[in-house]
Amino acid sequence: MIPDFQTLMRPVLALLADGAVRRSRDVKDAMAEEFDLTEAERAELLPSGRQRTIDNRIGWSLTYLSQAGLVARPSRGHVVITDDGRAALRANPTRIDMKTLEAYPAYLDFRDRTREKAAATAVTTGDDRREATPSDLVEQALSTNRAAVEGEVLQAALALSPTGFEDLVIRLLERMGYGKAGSVERTSASGDAGVDGIISQDPLGLDRIYVQAKRYAEDRTIDRPRIHEFAGALLGKQGDRGVFITTSRFSNGAVQEAERINARIELIDGRRLAELLVAYGVGVQSDQTVTLYRLDEDFFDGL
Repeated sequence: MIPDFQTLMRPVLALLADGAVRRSRDVKDAMAEEFDLTEAERAELLPSGRQRTIDNRIGWSLTYLSQAGLVARPSRGHVVITDDGRAALRANPTRIDMKTLEAYPAYLDFRDRTREKAAATAVTTGDDRREATPSDLVEQALSTNRAAVEGEVLQAALALSPTGFEDLVIRLLERMGYGKAGSVERTSASGDAGVDGIISQDPLGLDRIYVQAKRYAEDRTIDRPRIHEFAGALLGKQGDRGVFITTSRFSNGAVQEAERINARIELIDGRRLAELLVAYGVGVQSDQTVTLYRLDEDFFDGL
């Protein structure tokens, strides 16, 4: 019998306990061996027909373990256990599941993001799941997937070099449609102090938005002085609009400073950045499409 994704969590983590970086593909093959799956079970596909069931469930196990910080993804298609993952194995000798993961703040943040997205679309969850329609369940799955991918894309952004992160921000702004009639360029390499990018909204560059892009640890807080410095850089360029984008967060003082000064400065923290990257398809790709059908009553009424 193919185990569910929660049952797979501890075996997957135990496989990674030696600290070796493994391909996700190898983890999936190893789990099929450990649970002694038959050839038919290994070949079983999801209803969509696009992925093996065992691969999908192990993939979700790795996603949840990653969101809790028990495994890391050092490169594309590879996973490795973290110190927290080793500690979790020692503390939970028999089973690790979603309840276990609630002890980790990173997982709680992921769960909260999932619930927020579900609430935004009035999705039925929890004990009401039995009363949920197929559409409700699809929306819930989409909310979970979106929250997971946003967490992963933010981690990928944090792994970039400072210049790589600036390039990512420029790519996002272009995808969002900025500079369509002009240009979007990275300027930090030229030593343009206080500004990492310039959006020219018109061909002559008369209408400009200045960009500050900072790749900081998620738990770091950007405070009032950094916003004041950015405002000073705008003033030096006679600019009145700017966007400060970071992988971390802004303090209340920073938000108040952005609202106080004359220039209009938009603040985008790590959470909002991840949402925008996914929404505009930067650094992510479509996996599969689900189609729900309903009875066409007009068709039958016309017969």
